[in-house]
Amino acid sequence: MLQINKMLKNLKKPLSIGLLFFISTILEIYWSVGQFSGRMSSGNPDASFFDDAYLMSLFSTIFLTIVFLFLSFIKNIYLKVTIQLIFLISVWFFWNYTVFVDRESSWSTYTFKEELYYTFSISILPVLVLSVATILGLNYILKSREFK
Repeated sequence: MLQINKMLKNLKKPLSIGLLFFISTILEIYWSVGQFSGRMSSGNPDASFFDDAYLMSLFSTIFLTIVFLFLSFIKNIYLKVTIQLIFLISVWFFWNYTVFVDRESSWSTYTFKEELYYTFSISILPVLVLSVATILGLNYILKSREFK
């Protein structure tokens, strides 16, 4: 029983970070590109929008949790937050672009430049709002909250 309590104590921080990333990524995807949820996927016509959003959030959670735990060793808070924002915004923009191409652009005649522009225009507000909130929550978990 002591082993299990010790293991759970060591997993609280990564699990909290993972849950934060999972929830914020799902919210970001639905807020940014949720308008395409009724459209059929060109890659897999049987896949629902929820399935895609769930898998994207799961992959993002695993990747970002590992990367951000390593980034937590950076002592300069401004550098650390800047790198964290760049990583998070890049990952979310990539997922938004992927959904747009899969569910809208592939059925039409968009150029690459138009795809990027449209993805940027629908992503800017949700990405900025949720990335700032997520980074604040992340740094709260990493810094001021020592799980006992």
